[in-house]
Formats: sequence, structure tokens, C-alpha cells
Amino acid sequence: MAKSDVKTAAKKKATSGKNGAETATAKKPARVESPVADKLTSLYRLQTIDSEVDRIRIQRGELPLEVQDLEDEVAGLETRLNKLEGELADLEGQVSDKQNLIKDAKAQIKKYEGQQAKVRNNREYDSLTKEIEFQNLEIQLAEKRIKEFKAQIEAKKELVDESRTRHEERAKDLELKRKELDSIIAETEKEEKTLLTQSEKAAKDIEERLLSAYNRIRSNARNGLAVVPVERGSCGGCFNAIPPQRQLDIAAHKKIIVCEHCGRILVDDQIVERVQEG
Repeated sequence: MAKSDVKTAAKKKATSGKNGAETATAKKPARVESPVADKLTSLYRLQTIDSEVDRIRIQRGELPLEVQDLEDEVAGLETRLNKLEGELADLEGQVSDKQNLIKDAKAQIKKYEGQQAKVRNNREYDSLTKEIEFQNLEIQLAEKRIKEFKAQIEAKKELVDESRTRHEERAKDLELKRKELDSIIAETEKEEKTLLTQSEKAAKDIEERLLSAYNRIRSNARNGLAVVPVERGSCGGCFNAIPPQRQLDIAAHKKIIVCEHCGRILVDDQIVERVQEG
């Protein structure tokens, strides 16, 4: 074989090898994320943000609930105090009415006694005597009622004083708890606002049906976790084992899969990495 033929053959072989390599490279499929993977990424990103908000709120402890309970208690004590004061005012008003009745009755008696001195027959005298007796009975009854009212007033005043003292004490406690809560909120308010803004933004990337399911699962979960990663072959929420085939389905990103035990949405390490990488 001539040298030129050898070179030509070598060149063809090299070209053929190069084209084969290019063809092999071209045939290798590029990694394309599925729409389901995008949805899972958006859901898990929202979960991580909301979990941070939960962390901040947990730091506040039970203070918001304590403040709410104190507000309710103070409002209840205030209502009770107002009611007792109203009842006390009514009793004092009734005492005043009876005292006026006695005053009027005594005036009537004085008038009748004056008329008795001018009567011309026994019939008129007896009639005026009966009126005087009736007014005296009215006075006796009024005095009896005044005595009863005053006893009730004394008992009611004690209740009013106790309620007022209790109201003032709880109002002071409420003020202290509010200051304590306001101090904690001030420390975390800026971070919480930023996270809430991020949460709203992240939620906009999720279709309404999925977002509704996310919120429903999250509200039913004690720890607020609606989307959890698979950790060591188990659900990151309830820690129950996940069958191998189901783990493969989760990693395939062909559909959204939930835990058979707790109903949380499951994601694999790839989704977690995507969120962590931003």
C-alpha cells in the first residue's frame, strides 16, 4: 500500500472515531428537571421559610397565649365589676326612693293630723285616722326595705372592692406581660417580617390546589411540617419507614407522593439540595 493510501486510511479512521465520539456524546441525554421536581422544590422552599417563622414564634414561648388569657380575664373582671357597680347603684337608688317615700308619708300624716283638728264628724275623723295608719304602715314597710337594701349594699360593696382589687392586679400583670412580649417581638420583628415577605413570594410560585393542600397538611401537623425529606429511608415527619419502591418513586419526580402514615409530602435529597443551593 502506498504511503498516501495509508495516510488517507488513517485520516478516515481518525475522522470516523471523532464522529463516533461526537455521536455518542450527542446521544447522551441532558439532565432536564421535570415539572413535578419544580413543584416539589417550590413547596420545600416554602416549607423551609415557614419553619423559620415557626422557630421565631416558638422562641416567644407561651407569652402570646398568656397575654391573650390575661386580656380575656381582665375583660371578664371588668364586665363583672361594671355589673356589680350597676347593681350597687340600683340598690342605693332604691334606698333613696324609700327615703323619699317616708318623707312624703310623714308629710301626708302631718297634713291628715291637721285636718283631724278641723273635722266636724266622727266619720271624717275615722277616715283620716285610717289614712294616717296606712301612711305609718308605709313608713314601717319602707324602713324595713331600707334595712334590707343597706345589708345588700354592704355585701355588694365588699364584692365590688374584691373585684376592683382583682381587676387592678390582673391589669398590672397584663401590662408586664405585654411589655415582655413587645420586647421579644421587637427583637425578632424585622427577621419575621422579612421571612413572611419571602413566604408570600414563595407561595405565589405554587399552584392554588397544591398550596391549599400544603396549608391544610401544615395546619394539621403539630410541628407545622407539611413537606419533609426522606431521611435514612424514613419519613422526616413521622419517622415511619418508607418502602424501597416508594423511595424510587419519590426520587423519580414523576408525581407528588405523600407519606402513607402521616400524609406529609415527601421529597428526596436532590430537592433538598436544590433549595439549599438557592
